[in-house]
Amino acid sequence: MALTPADIQRLAKLARLEVSQDRIPAIQADLSRILELFELLTQVDTSNVEPLVHAIEISDVLCPDHVVESLRVQDVLSNAPSHDESFFKVPPVLG
Repeated sequence: MALTPADIQRLAKLARLEVSQDRIPAIQADLSRILELFELLTQVDTSNVEPLVHAIEISDVLCPDHVVESLRVQDVLSNAPSHDESFFKVPPVLG
């Protein structure tokens, strides 16, 4: 697929990139070569290949959740230098 300088300018605008006029031919050649390589991939027979969700077969690796007794609010607040009912008090950090 051949790209024109106008295509490069449009892509640069979409990508919000500033491309100088003297760099357009080099970018045009590079992107054209990349697109040629992708066209080669379309020639590969993938009719017997099942689509993948992930490249590596994985299963759920998370541990199951267990309900455990948590600390009482008053026990936690007893270690705080300053607290109010069920909240920690901290000095303001923004002016």
